[in-house]
Amino acid sequence: MIPFSPPRIDQQIIDEVVNTLKSGWITTGPRTKMFEKRLAEYCNVPEVLCLNSATAGLELMLQWYGVKTGDEVIMPAYTYCATANVVIHCGAKPVFVDINDDFNISLKQIENAITEKTKVIMPVDIAGFPCDYDEINTLVKRADIVEKFQAATEEQKKLSRILVLSDAAHSLGAVYKGKKTGSLSDVTVFSFHAVKNLTTAEGGAVCLNLPEPFNNRALYDYFCIKSLHGQNKDALSKTKIGNWRYDVIEAGYKLNMTDIQAAMGLVELARYDADMLIRRKKIFHTYSDKFAKYSWAQLPEYESINKTTSYHVYLLRIKNITEIQRDEIISRIFEKQVGVNVHFIPLPLMSFYKKLGYCIENYPSTYNNYSREISLPVYYDLTDEQINIVADAVISSVEETRNIIYL
Repeated sequence: MIPFSPPRIDQQIIDEVVNTLKSGWITTGPRTKMFEKRLAEYCNVPEVLCLNSATAGLELMLQWYGVKTGDEVIMPAYTYCATANVVIHCGAKPVFVDINDDFNISLKQIENAITEKTKVIMPVDIAGFPCDYDEINTLVKRADIVEKFQAATEEQKKLSRILVLSDAAHSLGAVYKGKKTGSLSDVTVFSFHAVKNLTTAEGGAVCLNLPEPFNNRALYDYFCIKSLHGQNKDALSKTKIGNWRYDVIEAGYKLNMTDIQAAMGLVELARYDADMLIRRKKIFHTYSDKFAKYSWAQLPEYESINKTTSYHVYLLRIKNITEIQRDEIISRIFEKQVGVNVHFIPLPLMSFYKKLGYCIENYPSTYNNYSREISLPVYYDLTDEQINIVADAVISSVEETRNIIYL
């Protein structure tokens, strides 16, 4: 069976994790701080905070910005549940909007959804392809949109507009107009989950790129406290002579990354552009070359004049089929010992959000894309032979299903 997305665990990662274990420092420590520094350099942002998940990063930023009951946060209907769940945790309302043909959030739909209650826009870089950030950033600064904004906290008054909080769980290393993701919005959050391009088993990072008068370094220091129970000294700082005494300044959270996780991240980041992304790019191009000759194949957009993906997920769509037919194709692919997936089931189709009154009929482009989409395996250790096996399994399964349809 060719799996869908196993993590890359090679001897270099194993050795670094073992070295970390032998160092005696396994919680947040020197490796985590180094990983944050290297990520900040990689993304060209002032500060990066590493945490135990991207979900933690998103919620931390919403809480800091004062998002609460009565507020609204705009996001695509086509995303993973974490994007919306964190808004629910804050007591606020997720406002779903439809997507473009490239799977990313529609600027027009964002504009139509903005109200006096809107506090945050959360674009999602689906499959690693960046959203239209210049257009989104321009929109939130437009005079009539700024006039709608009703600041209720000191942070909101400082920014004086809607916060752009990018869910870039998929897009580490992607490029938009010559700039890497992480530097494209006020705040960007990455995921290092087991299936991501760069994994720390579990983990995430918050890229702080807020404009003046915010001090990103001061915010980083504060978030270190807020993400560790509100304790004003972490374990590393308490190792200094006479520095054992600490205070708790607020009821914070437990969100910190460990040095074991950071050890994996440091290895992967050092070889990310020159190794990981090159291999994933080759897999994408091989798939596209193989499927391009078939009229039923709708290839994903992943490279354009202004955008280059992180090559995270290959989103193949099959033209002129129903959701049921798509599911039949997937079943046939699995029968051929190839693992595939679907990214994602839209949130208005999930029981929790359906009960809140969201209807998939209000998001036609979202449903159309979802109903015909099949995510194909893309990972570093996928061999050229396996790529051919995957492509052949997809092609034969689609052809078999089409023959049934047209009989």
